Formats: sequence, C-alpha cells, structure tokens
Amino acid sequence: MFLIIASIAWIGRSHAFTTMSYTMMFFLLALHTIGGHYTFAEVPFDWVTDAFGFDRNHYDRVSHFSVGFYAFPIAEILHRKKMVNRSWILYAFPIFSIMTVAGAYEVFEWQYAILGDPDAGIAVLGSQGDIWDAQKDILADTLGACFAMLTFAWIHRRTATSC
Repeated sequence: MFLIIASIAWIGRSHAFTTMSYTMMFFLLALHTIGGHYTFAEVPFDWVTDAFGFDRNHYDRVSHFSVGFYAFPIAEILHRKKMVNRSWILYAFPIFSIMTVAGAYEVFEWQYAILGDPDAGIAVLGSQGDIWDAQKDILADTLGACFAMLTFAWIHRRTATSC
C-alpha cells in the first residue's frame, strides 16, 4: 500500500492527475485497507453473499475489480503527454498493463503460499476453496481495467480519438 501511495506522489510531481483519476485510485486503497484489516475472506460482506446466493465471500473480487481502475490514470498520462499516436494503443496499453501486473501478482502470491507457511499462505490467498481463484482474480482486474477505459473513452470521447 505504501508503494502505491509513494508511486502516486512521485508521478504526481510531474503529472497533475484529474479528480477522476484520484477517485478511481482511491477505491483500490480503501478496499485493500479494509481487506488488510479483516483479511479478504473475512470482510463482513455477507449481505452481498446472501443477496446473490454465493457460496463464498466475493469481497476480494470487488477489490480486484478496483485494481483495474488504475488503467484510467495510465491512459490519462499517455494521452496528456502524447506518448502514443494511435487511439487503439491509448486504450489497449492500460488494459494490458493491468493484466500484466495482475498476473505477476498472482504468481508472487502463489510462490508465497508454496514457500512460506502453508497455513499462512492459504490465509493470504483467500481462495476459499476455489482452484480457479487466481484466474478469476486476473479476470476481475482486467474487467475493472475495461470499465476504467470505457469511462476514460466516455469522458474523453472528443479528444482521445485525435491521438
């Protein structure tokens, strides 16, 4: 969490983020702070579990979805600094960046579970018995990035196409 805040502050020295970027970045920080307090599997999210008839607590999926929101500030930097000359790259690069970070994190998390204390590893993974948890987490990150890019496209619909 500290690294994310430090990175935002460092990048913010040379790039003035918009209110929307800060809002989207806030979601990850807030949701992960709550998840870190309770552990993601234990966050009191029962009302969603009960409302949709889920077998497990999906708070971690919502948190992973918020990871994808960082595609918005990535696109904002690319667009404002004119770092790309094709609009499709402006939209694709942030999504692929989020997918890459998500995949790398899931590999790190897996290695921690294998090399560390097995009981602690299971608690950190928060998979709750789902063998496809890592893949679903990466999908949630990617869908969050797609949502962020749709939001970016909607906000910048006139200017983003003129890359």
